[in-house]
Amino acid sequence: MSTAYWDQVRSAEMAVPTDRPLPDLTAELTVMLGSTDPVERDETAYPILASWVSAGVYDDLLAGLGDGMAAGLTRGLGEVGTDTVFRRSFSALVLAECVARDNEHSLLPDTKILDWGDRIAGWLVRERDVRGFVPGRGWAHAIAHGADAISVLAESSHFGLNELTVLLDVIADRVLEPTSAPLSAGEPDRLARATMTILRRRLVPLRMIEPWLARITSAALAVVPADQDPFLTTANPEAFLRALHLQIALAPEPIGVRADLLLAVMDALRTTNRVHVLPPA
Repeated sequence: MSTAYWDQVRSAEMAVPTDRPLPDLTAELTVMLGSTDPVERDETAYPILASWVSAGVYDDLLAGLGDGMAAGLTRGLGEVGTDTVFRRSFSALVLAECVARDNEHSLLPDTKILDWGDRIAGWLVRERDVRGFVPGRGWAHAIAHGADAISVLAESSHFGLNELTVLLDVIADRVLEPTSAPLSAGEPDRLARATMTILRRRLVPLRMIEPWLARITSAALAVVPADQDPFLTTANPEAFLRALHLQIALAPEPIGVRADLLLAVMDALRTTNRVHVLPPA
């Protein structure tokens, strides 16, 4: 359909058009999630689909819609610098909307949400295109969108202690994955926010958090060969530790282990920033 058609939908407060079947509208919007035009993708396809999911338009079709978005996570997975990243990244956002709808209204069985969780986690740790803003094409932001999806999963009643610890490991795996350039478009902050969502469930005890934190701290101290840029290995875990410290310290909704974890993160930052916190000579 023409751009004018979807402009009319947006101007009508995103009400579902009655002149075309919903499956046809959905299929077209799904294709638009992978558009290189940020207006089509960011301002049209995603907000319309998100609005319809939130309004309950897909309640009877939620499993099928989510499965379609999960399939989009594998389109071109492993490619770097290509346009396929947009479909993966924005499919993750719409799939997160499907999970959020279930979080509010318990529409789906455990198996479906757990399957989506596995597929989001598998995609996030395997995603290689970590670009943030792409000139001329707008936001790719796959890692940030993946972090947002993890945060929504963490709020699901289908996720207990075991599943939440898996999500923590996924976050650590993503933080520790070397990248061609340090993440610089807010991704460490979004991953830290997802971590806070997990911790606010008050199910993961400190004795399980501490070794997870130690793993990230160790990565921030990693020694690499002299002919390699060490920041491609250490910058992301270091940025994550700083973001996590900030959010633990300033969070308006404190987590259950706040005091002990804040001390642990501060110790981690002292360890990874020895050269910066030494007293002046």
